[in-house]
This record gives sequence, structure tokens and C-alpha cells, in this order.
Amino acid sequence: MKHILAELETRREQARMGGGEKRIASQHAKGKLTARERIDLLLDEGSFEEFDMFVEHRINEFGMADNRVMGDGVVTGWGRINGRTVFLFSKDFTVFGGSLSSAHAEKILKVQRQAMKVGAPIIGLFDAGGARIQEGVAALGGYADIFLENTLASGVIPQISVIMGPCAGGDVYSPAITDFIFMVKDTSYMYVTGPDVVKTVTHEDVSHEDLGGYRVHAMKSGVADGAFENDLEALTQVRRLVDFLPLSNREKPPVRESYDEPGREELSLDTLVPANPNKPYDMKELILKVVDEADFFEISPDFAKNIVVGFARIDGRPVGIVANQPQVLAGVLDIDSSRKAARFVRFCDCFEIPLITFVDVPGFMPGTKQEQGGLIRHGAKLLFAFAEATVPKITIITRKAYGGAYDVMSSKHIRGDINYAWPSAEIAVMGAKGAVEIIFRSEIGDADAIAARTAEYQAQFANPFVAASRGYIDDVIMPHSTRRRISNALRNLKGKTLSNPWKKHDNIPL
Repeated sequence: MKHILAELETRREQARMGGGEKRIASQHAKGKLTARERIDLLLDEGSFEEFDMFVEHRINEFGMADNRVMGDGVVTGWGRINGRTVFLFSKDFTVFGGSLSSAHAEKILKVQRQAMKVGAPIIGLFDAGGARIQEGVAALGGYADIFLENTLASGVIPQISVIMGPCAGGDVYSPAITDFIFMVKDTSYMYVTGPDVVKTVTHEDVSHEDLGGYRVHAMKSGVADGAFENDLEALTQVRRLVDFLPLSNREKPPVRESYDEPGREELSLDTLVPANPNKPYDMKELILKVVDEADFFEISPDFAKNIVVGFARIDGRPVGIVANQPQVLAGVLDIDSSRKAARFVRFCDCFEIPLITFVDVPGFMPGTKQEQGGLIRHGAKLLFAFAEATVPKITIITRKAYGGAYDVMSSKHIRGDINYAWPSAEIAVMGAKGAVEIIFRSEIGDADAIAARTAEYQAQFANPFVAASRGYIDDVIMPHSTRRRISNALRNLKGKTLSNPWKKHDNIPL
């Protein structure tokens, strides 16, 4: 029996070495951790239970019959993050460059399906070169099987992808279907076709970084939801994110003990909004002063900065925050900010995370570039997401709420549950100056008359009381009481039940 146990341990040790010491050293030289080192950092110590350690590929062509490595380029299994179960797979670049074979795909499919059965998040750590060319169409079929599982799992369990090295070809579409994608700066990149193919087809000379690095996807395309300095920071932040999320749509988000008084008042908020309506302020200051212990996990902080989204807690309960950012483009809604916020709102609604919306929006971005880019349809995504959401929705208008953007930002008209306004709120079709120039076009040459008309319009609409008189605003509140009012509202809405009409699925304006 002893020799059998010894052989088992020998095989385990061989599998743990992946592609061998030389390739592990090469991985470290690039500033990257190995697949197993990443798992050790991500999960609670000693909690990892591995599946399929001894699986090998089944390819005999192109010299592969004599080139088999246990594990076949991906480490799979389950473990715990702060005591809560998660499933995961970690691609091993030291083994065949992490490329996907049918055996490799079957390992990933097993943990995907197990995560669905158990009801637990799945996390993918990507560091791979795409499909294994020697296997041909079987590898492509493996990708498609994974994509199907991603799609079926959407809205059932949280799915998180972390790009920690190359991620090319078929490998990019699995992350694209998942809920969150994070990258590691300077060591990770994503693209459908690499620089060599681009040069052949379009004659462009482009580097891996310029084609699909974090500056492209976390700042310009919005494909990634954030980028971190190194593997350690990325995995630490994923642990933090998981703490905000329920394990599946079968349970509520996790509540943790909070030492921050729910009724805490923040007097500095009374002077946050400048007297000059055209002067910006930082909406993140409001968020940090309202949420528990100033703990805010921002999603996509470097993309579409004119809107801020992320997770926080109020009275220990996770909430999703959506807020216009007056510091960037005056907080206007454009194509990118609408897409960013709509996707976040829909995620929160999938997993019963209440939505808190802070509004200071002058409207939608005007211009030919926006209109030709489909602002109407993209803006409708955010409108659709808020209108469709059945989770508790609390809205606070801090300053401007103009035009259609007022409607879109979780207004009472699209089933906002509790809608508050600060005394500084201005709810109108547009700003006073623009409105007067349209209504009193014949008086534009008379500066005194226009000034008087502007003052008249401001007195009528540059306040929250007209909307409040119609019941569109539930109350005009003191800024310093915002945390207390939100906390009380969340308690009031704890038992909320609301369902949409039966349908196979909706048809959001994609």
C-alpha cells in the first residue's frame, strides 16, 4: 500500500509542477504568478479542492502523442473566499501556453456545471494563447460548449473573469459573457485577432498592448471593468468584490456587521453643492460620506467617468450605487456612460442588490458624433434597465435633473420606490438660459428682458418643489440627513415584492 501512496504523491507533485521549473521561472520573469500561486492567493488558505488533476489531452497527431502533461493547461476546482464557496479555473500558461483542447474544455465545463448545481460564483483566471491548433475543430467545439454554459449561468450565479496574461481568439468571448472582467496592467491583453493577423489583413503595425492592453479595454472600449497593478492586487480586489455578492440568485446578498451608525449625519454635505450651478463638485465625496465606513468598490473607474457605478453597504447590506459625476462633462449622459450604467443596473437587479441613484445630470450629450453613434438606442438601454428593475430603488437628486435624463435616472415615473431631492435640486426640461432663449426668442435682443425672464424661469423651476407638489419627489431632504433617509428607506423596502409581466425574455435595445 505504501508504494501506491508514494506513487500517488509523486503524480500529484508532477501535476503541480505544470510545464516544469524552466517555464515557471519564465512566468515569474514576466512579473506573473503561476496558475496555482494565483489560486492560493485568491482562496482562503487550505480551502482549495482540485478537480481533474490527472486529465491529459487525447491528441495523437502532430507529435502530440508523446507530449502530454497532467492537468492539460488548466487548474480547476472549488474553495472558499472568506468562508463562502466559489468555483474557479486558472489557466496555466506553462503548459502548452494555456491553449484550449477538448480535454481542457471539459475540465472547465465540469466546474461551470457544478457551480450552477450548487449555486456558487465561478471565477476564471485567464492566461492563455487561444485554441490548441493541433486539435482543430474539437477545440473550437470546446469553446462553444463553454460559451453556452456562460450564457445559461448569466443571472443565476455571479461570473467573474480576471485577465492575467494573453487572452486571444475564442478565449475572449467567455469573459465577454461574464458579469465582470478585470485586467492586470502591462502583463495582460485581450483581442480577437493578434498583431500578426491585423498586419496581414489591414497592414497596421500594432503592439499587443496598443491592440488589447488595459489602456484599450479599461479606458476606451469599456470591455474591462478595471485594471490592477499586478496579480496580487487583482486577486485581492476580486476577494473584496465577492464579499458584496450573493452566491446565486437563490439567496440574498450577504449582510455583515457594521460599526457605522445608520442614522449618522454628515453636516459637510450641506455645503457640497456649490452656489454657482455651473461649478462642479465630486460626487464620489457624497458616496464615500454616505456609505458604511467609506467602503466603495467602484466598477470601471477609468471608463465613462461622467458616471460612477459600484458596490457599497448601507447598514451592513450591499447596495449598488449609480451616480452622475459633475466633475466630468458636467455629468452628462452619453453613449459610453449609458452602456456602463445599464449593464451595472441589470446585474444588480439579477442578484437582488438594491439600487441607490444620485442624480446631477444636465441631459444627454448633444452632437453629431453621439447621434451617429446611436445615442438614442444606447440611452434607451439605461432607461430600459432602470424601468425593468424590480429591486428596491432609491433616488436622490442633488442638483440638476434636466430633460429626458431626469426620467431615465430612476425617476418615480419608471418605478423608483423612494425619490428624494436636496433643496438645491433643479428639475426642469432644460436649464433656465436655454429655456428662455427658446420660449422668448423674440426678446433675445433685450438683455434686461432676457435677464428678467431667466430669473422668472429659475424661480419657477430651479427648485424641487414643483415636482414635489405633483408627488414625483417624495420629500425634499436636508443633505446632511441623506444616509439616515437612505437607511430608513432600505428598511422600509426590505419586504418589497414586484414582478414584471410574464415573458420568455425581454428585448432590451442592444
